[in-house]
Amino acid sequence: MRRAAGAAAPAPLRAAQALRQGIAKLSAVMAYLAGWNYILCALFITADIVGRSVFHVSSAATVEITSYMLAGGISWSLAHTLAARAHIRVDVLVNRMPLRIRAVLHVLALVLLAGFAVFAAWAAWSLLDESLMFDAHDNSKLRIPMAIPQGVWTFGLFAFVAMILALLLESLLELALGRFAEADALLGARTIDDEAEEALEAVAMARERAA
Repeated sequence: MRRAAGAAAPAPLRAAQALRQGIAKLSAVMAYLAGWNYILCALFITADIVGRSVFHVSSAATVEITSYMLAGGISWSLAHTLAARAHIRVDVLVNRMPLRIRAVLHVLALVLLAGFAVFAAWAAWSLLDESLMFDAHDNSKLRIPMAIPQGVWTFGLFAFVAMILALLLESLLELALGRFAEADALLGARTIDDEAEEALEAVAMARERAA
């Protein structure tokens, strides 16, 4: 089914787009926090190195805490990376295929990613549930309850799953409506034009802040 030129998107598709955009906004905030988390992680490691070298003091839990921070930061940035189409992809072959086949392959790849993400989220939830059941703590002097870092990590994975499902719903509706170009634009890898546009937007924002 082909859509008429200039025709508005049907209500179900608009609802799916709104859902995806809402999750994308939440994931952008999570990625922003993950970025600051990495900065704090670097500062903490630097402070611990300086403390041990100069003042002969240490947190005695640097490895554990930074491991939690890195794991949480990774999981909290997955959804935004997917929404921004920034994951590394090998697209030499798929970009040479006709639009319809390319759009279908994008959706198929998303289905496979959904299967992996759901399994990872389920495994994370099982681990969190077990830590809560046994009141597990880490082996450092801080005795941090494992449910805290695992809960942060699990939340990020569930947000990733939500982003995938929202994209999958919207892309399937796009295919059903014959909007293959829209599905390709939604799921396809970033192009040189996308990268250039993002760079120009960053320059414009920097000029506005400097003015």
